[in-house]
Amino acid sequence: MITRPTPGFVLAHPAHFIALGFGTGLAPLAPGTAGTLLAFPLFILLDWLLPPQALFGTIVPLYLFGVIVLFFGIGVWACARTGRDLGIADHSAMNWDEVVAMLLILLLTPANWAWWAFAFFAFRFFDVVKPPPIRQIDRAMKGGLGVMFDDTVAAFYTLLLVALVKRILG
Repeated sequence: MITRPTPGFVLAHPAHFIALGFGTGLAPLAPGTAGTLLAFPLFILLDWLLPPQALFGTIVPLYLFGVIVLFFGIGVWACARTGRDLGIADHSAMNWDEVVAMLLILLLTPANWAWWAFAFFAFRFFDVVKPPPIRQIDRAMKGGLGVMFDDTVAAFYTLLLVALVKRILG
């Protein structure tokens, strides 16, 4: 069991590099927050690189959504492999789940810094506190899918809260 991964561990296998958020999982404090923050420049880059798609007469970031789904699938593999290699299925240094969840949140949240900051803090709250059923999912689902899925549910809670606040504010 590896309690504290090293930069050498991150670079030893592509799955480690991904699961540990390109090295942000090595942050000595709050590696989940570091991974969540990594989602911002990654989202801006992907949004800039990927063209929006016309769908039912509306322009939507369909390609970006596809990339996020792909990142989720890659995360299932990377987190399963890295958890096995670390000896802890959901090691705190593995933060690709936070990256992918925050990418989804950014995709569906109004594109301005005030909403993004609100969504960031709401997501961190839901990810840390793990209200039902997030905690139960975290305990019941094992392997890479379990690592990735509980953060997706936290993202869903965040998006519900964003929608509620947006509706209240008009």
